[in-house]
Amino acid sequence: MWKTILRRVLLMIPQIFVLSLFIFIIAKAMPGDPFTGLINPNMDPATIDRMREAAGLNNPWYVQYFDWITNAFKGDFGQSFLYKLPVSDIIGARVGNTIYLSLLTVIITYAIALPLGLFSGRYQNSWFDKAVVVYNFVSFAVPIFIFALLMLFVFGYRLEWFPTTGSVATGLEKGSMAYMMSRLYHMILPAITQALLATAVTIQYLRNEVIDAKQLDFVRTARAKGVPTNKVFTHHIFRNASLPIAAQLSYEITALISGSVVIEQTFAYPGIGKLFIDAINGRDYSVITAIVLILGIVTIIGNLISDIVMSIVDPRIRIQ
Repeated sequence: MWKTILRRVLLMIPQIFVLSLFIFIIAKAMPGDPFTGLINPNMDPATIDRMREAAGLNNPWYVQYFDWITNAFKGDFGQSFLYKLPVSDIIGARVGNTIYLSLLTVIITYAIALPLGLFSGRYQNSWFDKAVVVYNFVSFAVPIFIFALLMLFVFGYRLEWFPTTGSVATGLEKGSMAYMMSRLYHMILPAITQALLATAVTIQYLRNEVIDAKQLDFVRTARAKGVPTNKVFTHHIFRNASLPIAAQLSYEITALISGSVVIEQTFAYPGIGKLFIDAINGRDYSVITAIVLILGIVTIIGNLISDIVMSIVDPRIRIQ
């Protein structure tokens, strides 16, 4: 198992290299540059060219890539053209908000999806199962930005139950209980919004696994021995059906971290997603490439963790 993990880690090195090259080329293919639209039209073109020269934008692309990737491995992603600050500092100030939001979303997602998927598969073709199936179809069909706007309008503006912008109320002492409760309060609505649509995949996985597990020989044997129905489901069927869910957990966390762009932009939540959109609008290449590279590495690591979790949960398929 450890040899396979080491081999997978070594394979991550060329994957990260190819990913970084692809990210850099795509970013450079974007129209304009960081100075486009941010410079006084009356400014002397020679002055603009000197600014681009000082920023290294006139160098060949391979020279720019080598300088960028070399510094990136040292933790230096360059200077933001938009914020005039080091990129690592800007991302560091936002990444905590996205991680907390993603973790809360995962907790709410599984708190909803696990009981719905389990009972839907257990009571197949019942009215409860049909209601869950309809919910899944709706959650698959509704675009997240429309649902987010609807949740924001109803619970944020009309009912005024939750704040509509920001990640914490102003004027609170950092680290205090009031500060932490305010952060949680600001995350609830975005997390619930994202979780309600993210539950569909987990529910469908679990429902199908439960239905299939009910037909397996070991379940029939347990029932023939007189094992109570509830114990059959909790100790046999649910444990066997939860294996794909356990393997998917790490991937879902990384997917939420990288996929919260729409939620953060809609709720004006200052996280990585909103920073990414702002950087694209401002053509801030340093921030764009750094964010995509970090999220890509996190996704690769998440896939590795999913394989490890799967081998721990089910010894039968443990990697040799």
